[in-house]
Amino acid sequence: MTRIAVVSFRLGGTDGVSIEAAKWVSALGRLGHHVDTVAGSGVAHRLVPGLAADAASPPTYAQLHGALDGYDVVVVENLASLPLNVAAREVLYDVLADRNTIFRHHDLAWQREHLAHLEGPRDAPRWRHVTINELSRHELLARGIVATTIYNSFDCAPVPGRRDRTREKLLIDDELLVALPTRAIPRKNVAGALALCQQLDATLWIMGPAEDGYDDELETLVRESGVAVRRMLPPGTRMNDAYAAADLVVMSSTWEGFGNPVLESVTHRRPLALYPYPVAREIAAFGFDFFGLDDVASIGEFLRHPNAALLESNLEVARQYFNVTGLADRLHELLTRSFATVDN
Repeated sequence: MTRIAVVSFRLGGTDGVSIEAAKWVSALGRLGHHVDTVAGSGVAHRLVPGLAADAASPPTYAQLHGALDGYDVVVVENLASLPLNVAAREVLYDVLADRNTIFRHHDLAWQREHLAHLEGPRDAPRWRHVTINELSRHELLARGIVATTIYNSFDCAPVPGRRDRTREKLLIDDELLVALPTRAIPRKNVAGALALCQQLDATLWIMGPAEDGYDDELETLVRESGVAVRRMLPPGTRMNDAYAAADLVVMSSTWEGFGNPVLESVTHRRPLALYPYPVAREIAAFGFDFFGLDDVASIGEFLRHPNAALLESNLEVARQYFNVTGLADRLHELLTRSFATVDN
């Protein structure tokens, strides 16, 4: 049995890295491996506070070595990709210098304007790299690092949500409800989502909190748009309830490392209005049929006369290329190809 540790800034939360890391943990467990999690904050088997993105000081070598001692493979989730805690990354590099390691890159420093001046990932003989899109794989290759792309994966048969109950909690009756299943920060382009709702005469549901000091700007945008807005998930509401309650999903972001709501809209059989950020174009190229964020006429026509065939066609594409049921096989191939001594 292979012992594997999954390590990140934080785990066990509702952020994209935590959600995707949990899918890997589950798939590796189904393969028969023993998997533990290590994080700076959140929920994990071992918490090492110095790993957190906002830690006052990094962990010592002894602390991190102790937390990762005895594992055959370490999977690093974004901690070396997006250097939010540079000092912790340096310690991690030292601890993993001669160990079998998979660095999974959800975002890269140069893809964020305010972090572009920081060093990107390093490489070593026993390290392997995984990206969640081809754009990042090519950008790493241009910098001398070979990586494998394993896209985020999704449950293509989710439990149906409670539409009527959720809309009642939101005080929504017959009006159109447009879901924005993200946080509110500048790159999420809330203004674009508000403009769409203004033209559709719809209510916008912003599911995540305002972060990074965006509160005042968000309030101004909402006030000036005149659009009715709902905020956050009501108590007891799950994401499958949220998608069931929505008439349309909007992904207005100008940048995402992947953008899970794109595929979640598909698996929950909801139409999607999409801003063409770079990775969104890569995803759409698999054969999905999405609406452009500014294609108000087509969106309005679909909402008046839903096309079930379009939604089913999108779901079939997701089943073929992004189905979580195939993740274990992809990870087994990655491990056996990368580390000859690793087996189940």
